[in-house]
Amino acid sequence: MIKRIFPFLDWFSGYNLSLFKADGIAGLTVALVLIPQSMAYAQLAGMPAYYGLYAAFLPPMVASLFGSSRQLATGPVAVVSLMTAASLEPLATAGSEGYIAFAILLSLLVGLFQLALGVLRLGLVVNFLSHPVVNGFTNAAAIIIATSQLSKMFGVNVDNAQHHYETIVQVVQSAVHYTHWPTFAIGALALAIMITLKRTAPKVPNVLVAVVVTTLLSWMIGFEHNTTVDSAAIQSPPALELISSFNKVTNGIPPLAEERTKTSKILEEAQKGHHAIARLDAEHEDRVIQSQIEELKDKAHIYRERIRLLLFKAAIQADNSVLYYPADQLPADAKTDGRTWRIRVGNKAIKLDKLPMTGGGEVIGVVPKGLPALGIPKVDLNVMLHLFPYAAIISLLGFMEAISIAKAIASKTGQRIDPNQELIGQGLANIIGAIGKSYPASGSFSRSAVNLQAGAATGMASVFTGLTVVIALLFFTPLLYHLPQSVLAAIIMMAVMGLINVSGFLHAWKAQWYDGLISILSFLCTLWFAPHLDKGIMLGVVLCLMVFLYKNMRPVVSSLTRDRDRVLVCAVRKGLDECKFLSIIRFEGPLFFANASYLEDKISDLMLCKATLRHVLVVANGINDIDASGEETLSLLVGRLRSAGIDISFSGVNDTVMQVLVRTHLFNKIGTDHVYSTMEEALGQIHPALHSEEESKICPLGAYPKPEIIHP
Repeated sequence: MIKRIFPFLDWFSGYNLSLFKADGIAGLTVALVLIPQSMAYAQLAGMPAYYGLYAAFLPPMVASLFGSSRQLATGPVAVVSLMTAASLEPLATAGSEGYIAFAILLSLLVGLFQLALGVLRLGLVVNFLSHPVVNGFTNAAAIIIATSQLSKMFGVNVDNAQHHYETIVQVVQSAVHYTHWPTFAIGALALAIMITLKRTAPKVPNVLVAVVVTTLLSWMIGFEHNTTVDSAAIQSPPALELISSFNKVTNGIPPLAEERTKTSKILEEAQKGHHAIARLDAEHEDRVIQSQIEELKDKAHIYRERIRLLLFKAAIQADNSVLYYPADQLPADAKTDGRTWRIRVGNKAIKLDKLPMTGGGEVIGVVPKGLPALGIPKVDLNVMLHLFPYAAIISLLGFMEAISIAKAIASKTGQRIDPNQELIGQGLANIIGAIGKSYPASGSFSRSAVNLQAGAATGMASVFTGLTVVIALLFFTPLLYHLPQSVLAAIIMMAVMGLINVSGFLHAWKAQWYDGLISILSFLCTLWFAPHLDKGIMLGVVLCLMVFLYKNMRPVVSSLTRDRDRVLVCAVRKGLDECKFLSIIRFEGPLFFANASYLEDKISDLMLCKATLRHVLVVANGINDIDASGEETLSLLVGRLRSAGIDISFSGVNDTVMQVLVRTHLFNKIGTDHVYSTMEEALGQIHPALHSEEESKICPLGAYPKPEIIHP
């Protein structure tokens, strides 16, 4: 019992120094991959990069301690990071304090959902996400993730549009207008290093090497080059006018937001007091204010995009002061620094006395030293209700990814995997991770593979991984300052290459055409609706449920006959003749309320089409369950057929169905001598009684041995 609650106690049975060393080496190796990856994935989730490190020390340790897999490496992953960004985007601006708080709350919700499923032994709910749906979603997510990093690779900034593809169009347009080539070059260098090392030296941590090389290069060349200037240094009246207009619009939003908050309180009081007129007035006022805010946001977006398109050249004056001219208006004799300068603009008003300018690339910047303060996330019921559907999807997706990886590893190690225990481990990892300021985490395929290859014997390897991240947070964060953002983008692009699996579509189509179609539709809808990724998944799930219901409502009902090899096969599918006196009907699937009438219709059609029919044999081997509606249908069929002069028998009735027939006395109605243990025995009894010796010779079903009648 104790080991079920604390599964990690099993590790120490026969644990020795050599295993300790193996776990230590594996943990350190994974940490060298995890540290840069976690920062990259945090930015994909819309979080500051260092929050990836917060998600990289508690979740791996807790998941390994309470999960069932000893080699599964938990932490930030691409798909869950993308889903986190998609779920939080409508609530707050990426990177803001509110956004971070919501992300931590989301981690808590995901953990609680997974923990509840694990404790209640409901791990099977993950089956609602079928493989074709996950394949379509994962391929689309990989494309979305990779293309979402293009802006960082090109060194441009754009606002997110309503749809992801619209955002990518804006990125391409901005890149055509201006690309910061040092940013692109250093990102491309990182990609080249990772790809080369992966092919030539797979044991070398290619991500770490790329990070070290590019960070040193960034520091040596002064990759980041930011400054603040007075607006008087900007030698462009149109640019200053744009900035003034942007500030005016941006400063107009907070007062309206405060006014809307007051209106919301008035509306709430009116609803509590049942004041209909006051409620209508407040609702009208709220809609007016909301439309005004949206109008100002739209204007701010237009001004922000126009400001981002402005390019300046720095003219160094005799007194070493600097004036900034539009790039195409620089005086011919001006002394420049060779850089192209841009105005850095976000969602807040631009300070005219400290106007932010950038003439280089973007880097990680300051990473807070030390561990985050532990604390339970602030619970907001309204936000939790909004986040719950996303939390459920992230929980199932994350768990499906984790359990798939764990099973793949177990096939090599021979370890037994308990899906419900793995749910508990993942759930506790996200709950305790939320206390440590983590956003949702899950199992990582690439890091788990590294963990296994490095020789991890137990979950202690993940404990060592977490401790290594702790040491990095305590002592080495200043070394990360000059890490270029484009390198993190390259790391993400490199990681998601393995998620693209075109053969998965072909495999699903070969298995069943409708599975292939569902996979393709899930893929296309996920791409189309991005960043609203839940719609693509939900569509796939609904389609799978519709197929499931349709197949159960219209199960396979075959009319059997013998082929040249004297094997019973489907007469319609093989195009073979049937016996004109005896029909052998095989029903495949449970007989219940949704499909009972389908069997009745099939036999009714048989009665109409075959005028010489004298006996129906129902092969019940495929009927694994029966409900009241199914039993009632069989009872009606027995009475209807026999009243029409057609007899009916059953073969291969299993114990579960037989118990129902006996309890409802349908077995007595059918007759002991009309229920047989096997189909061959039934044919041996029925066929000779329907045919003369001459008819038997030409009948497709032939002659049979004497049968044995079964009793309940």
